[in-house]
Order: sequence, then structure tokens, then C-alpha cells
Amino acid sequence: MNLRTICSALALGLVILPCVALADDPLDPQMRTQAARERDRAIIRKLNQQELARVRERDARYAQGWADWREHNRREDVARGAQAARNADRDYAEARDDYEQRLAEWRRAVAACREGRYEYCAR
Repeated sequence: MNLRTICSALALGLVILPCVALADDPLDPQMRTQAARERDRAIIRKLNQQELARVRERDARYAQGWADWREHNRREDVARGAQAARNADRDYAEARDDYEQRLAEWRRAVAACREGRYEYCAR
């Protein structure tokens, strides 16, 4: 940055500083009467209550959003669990059928071996 930019920024800061400093001046001449101070307190109280209502409404929307998100995930988990159970049942039935087929083949081979068909004995 050049010197001109720095000086411009400094000048702008010096112009704005007095305005900021007077924003909360406890010796403000407009706040000398009790009525003015009460009116100021009432305005501040109203602003605070409005902000509180806005924040509560926002937080309620956030809470509802999180509740909806949790419910959606719970439903998906239940659906995934049901699908997993169906898959497990199907896998078990397929494994059981495969086992039954291999057992039947083995029994046929044992019977054939006992009948003297020795090619079935080596299995």
C-alpha cells in the first residue's frame, strides 16, 4: 500500500471515531430527565423482547428441523433393518437349500460306495 492510501484510511477513521464515541455517552444531554431515561429503557426492553422472540422462533425452527431429520433417519434405519432382515432370511434359505442339496449328494455317494461303486468312496 502506498502512503496516500494509509493516510486516507487514517483520516476516515478519525472522522468516524467521534460519532462512535458519542453513541453510548452517559452524559448525553438528551438523557438528563427521568422521563427520557425511562423512555430509553422501555425502547431497549422492547428491542430485547423482540430479539428474544425472534431467537426463540428461530431456535424452535432449528429444533423442529433436527427432530424431522432424526425421524427421517429413524425411518430409514427401520427400513434398512427390515431390508437387512429380508436379505438375511433369503440368504439363510439359500444356504439351507445348498446344504440340503450337498447333504443329499453326499448320502447318495455313501449309498453308492456301500453298494460297491468305489469311484464314489473317494469323494
